[in-house]
Amino acid sequence: MLSLVTKPVVFLVGPTASGKTAHAYRLVDAMRGIGNAANEKGSSLFEIVSVDSALVYKEMNIGTAKPSAAELALYPHRLIDLITPEEAYSAADFRRNALAAISEIHARGRVPLLVGGTMMYVKALVEGLSPLPVADAAVRMAIEADAAREGWPALHARLASIDPVSAARLKPNDAQRIQRAIEVYRLAGVPLSDLQTRSALASDWAYPSLYLGLLPRERTALHARIARRFDAMLDAGLVDELRRLRATYRLTPALPSMRCVGYRQTWAYLDGEINLDECRQTAIVATRQLAKRQMTWMRSMPQLRCFDSESAETGAQLEAAVRGMLDATRQSGT
Repeated sequence: MLSLVTKPVVFLVGPTASGKTAHAYRLVDAMRGIGNAANEKGSSLFEIVSVDSALVYKEMNIGTAKPSAAELALYPHRLIDLITPEEAYSAADFRRNALAAISEIHARGRVPLLVGGTMMYVKALVEGLSPLPVADAAVRMAIEADAAREGWPALHARLASIDPVSAARLKPNDAQRIQRAIEVYRLAGVPLSDLQTRSALASDWAYPSLYLGLLPRERTALHARIARRFDAMLDAGLVDELRRLRATYRLTPALPSMRCVGYRQTWAYLDGEINLDECRQTAIVATRQLAKRQMTWMRSMPQLRCFDSESAETGAQLEAAVRGMLDATRQSGT
């Protein structure tokens, strides 16, 4: 029997459609019957914790590529289906929930396997968070009213006058982030970029961690995966799923849930702004852009060990990396 000397954490990150889920399942299967007595009857040493900002929403299943009920029965996930599409979920919420999940998993003598592509969540979890003001509903409503009259590009220009650093990294139609940057300025009296450069709260991250990443050697392969996956979402009923969500909840296209890639383009289709082919094309392009941003984040992580997402050898290489880490963080028991 093996008992962990320390409390390790394994991260498996990658751009959207890079095969993270399949590789995570393989790692869970590879770790079955390993560890303490509780794990010796076919259960795994690993437990999956989702690091995906879209999977937190209930009933948003098709457009988020959420694991099926059958998959979840075999490979339970933490931190999915937490809130309704009407609600908001922040990096601070994720950090709090993830730390609790990690502690519970360690208490059972198991290892958290954090899987996803929301790199901001990884950063918040490991490095801590800057002391930003909490959201204020009245301020947000006032900003939304300004945007309704003037348009988000006008508010982006206004942001450039008070916080040029934040404005420079945002697109003129990035409503959610423009709103937050203006809100922070109104609440704190200083630019968001200034607050973000101040010392983060002391991070309580003290776990030995293995950071594994999936990156395509050729982007064309990832682009093909993205197109196939969105076509599969359309075939599975993405349009009808969004119709049901709009009938069930009080949704607007400005909500974080409806700004998820795929949903915002499908919303435009349902509103008659674009046809279905345009919906498909714009969603695929937006997903490629998301993947590019995710890969940029990954390349800025010096601790990340990257593997070719398209290689047939990657599964075995990931397993070897995990076993090497566990060998260094466990000892034989009696």
